Amino acid sequence: MYQQFLYKVLKDHIKPKVLKRMNRYKKWEYGYNDDHDIVVISKTGKIGEVYEIQNLKIALPEKEKIHKFQNNKWNQFEYPKALSRIKSTFDWKQYPQDFKEKWYDYIDQEFTRREEGFWFYNKDVATYLTGTHYMYLQWSKIDVGAPDFRESNRLFYIFWEACKADSRSYGMCYLKNRRSGFSFMASGEVVNLATISSDSRYGILSKSGPDAKKMFTDKVVPISVNYPFFFKPTQDGMDRPKTELAYRVPASKFTRRKLTASNDETLEQELEGLDTTIDWKNTGDNSYDGEKLKLLVHDESGKWEKPNNILNNWRVTKTTLRLGSRVIGKCMMGSTSNALDKGGRNFKKLYDDSDVTKRNSNGQTRSGLYSLFIPMEWNYEGYIDSYGIPVFDTPKKPIDGPHGDKIKIGVIEYWNNEVEGLKNDQDGLNEFYRQFPRTEKHAFRDESKESLFNLTKIYQQIDFNEDSKNELAVTTGNFQWENAKQDTRVIFMPNKNGRFKITWVPPVELQNVRYIKNGVNYPGNEHLGAFGCDPYDISGTVDGRGSKGSLHGLSKFSMLDVPPNHFFLEYIARPQTAETFFEDVLMACVFYGMPILVENNKPRLLYHFKRRGYRGFAMNRPDKKRNKLSVTEREIGGIPNSSEDIKQAHAAAIETYIEHFVGLKETGYGDMYFQRTLEDWATFNINNRTKHDASISSGLALMACNKSRYMPQAKREIKSVDLGFKKYNNKGITSKIIS
Repeated sequence: MYQQFLYKVLKDHIKPKVLKRMNRYKKWEYGYNDDHDIVVISKTGKIGEVYEIQNLKIALPEKEKIHKFQNNKWNQFEYPKALSRIKSTFDWKQYPQDFKEKWYDYIDQEFTRREEGFWFYNKDVATYLTGTHYMYLQWSKIDVGAPDFRESNRLFYIFWEACKADSRSYGMCYLKNRRSGFSFMASGEVVNLATISSDSRYGILSKSGPDAKKMFTDKVVPISVNYPFFFKPTQDGMDRPKTELAYRVPASKFTRRKLTASNDETLEQELEGLDTTIDWKNTGDNSYDGEKLKLLVHDESGKWEKPNNILNNWRVTKTTLRLGSRVIGKCMMGSTSNALDKGGRNFKKLYDDSDVTKRNSNGQTRSGLYSLFIPMEWNYEGYIDSYGIPVFDTPKKPIDGPHGDKIKIGVIEYWNNEVEGLKNDQDGLNEFYRQFPRTEKHAFRDESKESLFNLTKIYQQIDFNEDSKNELAVTTGNFQWENAKQDTRVIFMPNKNGRFKITWVPPVELQNVRYIKNGVNYPGNEHLGAFGCDPYDISGTVDGRGSKGSLHGLSKFSMLDVPPNHFFLEYIARPQTAETFFEDVLMACVFYGMPILVENNKPRLLYHFKRRGYRGFAMNRPDKKRNKLSVTEREIGGIPNSSEDIKQAHAAAIETYIEHFVGLKETGYGDMYFQRTLEDWATFNINNRTKHDASISSGLALMACNKSRYMPQAKREIKSVDLGFKKYNNKGITSKIIS
């Protein structure tokens, strides 16, 4: 059975007594509530369930006035024919008062639903639609007519409403699958907001200018044209413009008070002031620079190819959404991702920087946006039932789809079948993953031809690890000295928040094996494996980021009970102090009794080993004899990262390991379970190694375990030696000297 992790309902996140009291007095305000760490999207003063979507806690309105359709699912309400004939507010004004009185309640009701949202029963489950979602379903016309209700879209709109409500947020960065309906939903939101805003500007960008124009003419304009008269301000200019949609006169939100106005002059006066426009711009770094926007739609943001750069554009357009420190506008950004070198890498960075769990001291994410990923199984055409619920698992009996079609297999089985059919076409498989991702990692799959290493094998291993739930094979924790006494025994303590990930612990008799020679500690298990490390020297950095310290442990082939050629330890972390990192590395080496090969361009770790009496654990560079080492290298050990020969040998070591021990082999899949390292290998760039801490340390571990390959060999020269004897040719009558 498929288990969903897209959202969860938090029970008793707010104490029941507090919830009841606040609801009684309608004290819940729309926006971020710091006391309870929730974003309230209710506009009634009362809240009900608290959803957690991608780590953002969102309080929905209390269940009230739940509508039940005849067939127990969403149906678009029929627009009264008497009103459908009215094209504008000025047409409405011409109708008699008794006619207007008949429809006041209906119009008021639609305004209320637009503002507060709408509750209805879906398969007997009380289901909430935000006002924006209601407007999309009820009043937006798309390419297939009326949109279908989908549970995935409901969650999307709830998250988007939270982005709008939260004063800390600049909007959303939505990572999606192909054909998810984002362009239409974003177009609907542009029209929805523009028709109730005064003196505002709304903008559209896409991967190219023609794409932005197409979204404007084919989606935004038709939705606006098909709005009912009471939602639609008077439009200035053409009915179907190509560049700008302007709501200029009569220029205000249409309300009941204005509906009842009888004097032409009064009506005109009250409707003055709306000066709102929707337009699009050509794609570029400086699009909308210097403007002030209420909403910016960023469509196909993951497909901006050079010379266009979505990161540069966002740095510029972000300023259009704020006045000083105050966020006055929002961005609705959504896209599938191209291959990394075709715009995907920049979008991935933007998405990663939008993680709501990583905020600065102002409470904002690095990008200012909030990231949202909805897996393809939630929103794949043909596998959503008539109630808008995804059919995850293959049903025992066919299930009715929304248009009378039958769904015979689940979307998970369908997806797996597609993946299986592309196993021998890695680039085709990666493209399928990017278009229809089930995980964030799928969405950012790269092209195999762009990788230094065998990307097919790397992704085979990543997929195997995900499918086999490799968290069962990996234990997280920390090392510590027994009884907090240094230089005694090191023990491993499991901890879900630990810095180490390990897959193998040696038996007790092989733990903490070391010996002392001339007052220096040496590893006792050098024959079993070794470590590689890419260190750092400075505890803190100005921006709080900095590269992480990286450590990998690798076993050798042996006759003992040790998994051969197996990466058994991964450490990619940056503790608060560099000294903590140094001691972490030292304890790991002591626990396993194995030596370590360290990049010596940042030598503080190596000096730490020497100062603590463990110089014997720090390996010398294997490519030079001891008498050829520099003074510093003889003192502390380590290997430089500047030599081109070392770089090539390092990359070759990883390449060889991947070919032999990663991915699908004749005997099955490899046992490399560290996903972060595999992903780092996938994007490794030998000419720009600074961002690849995991690749550096894992490659050094490989070199340490195979140091004999890199040892300098004495050159053999064959020379003839004259021993003073002559050679003679004795054929014939007389002997002759052979010259």
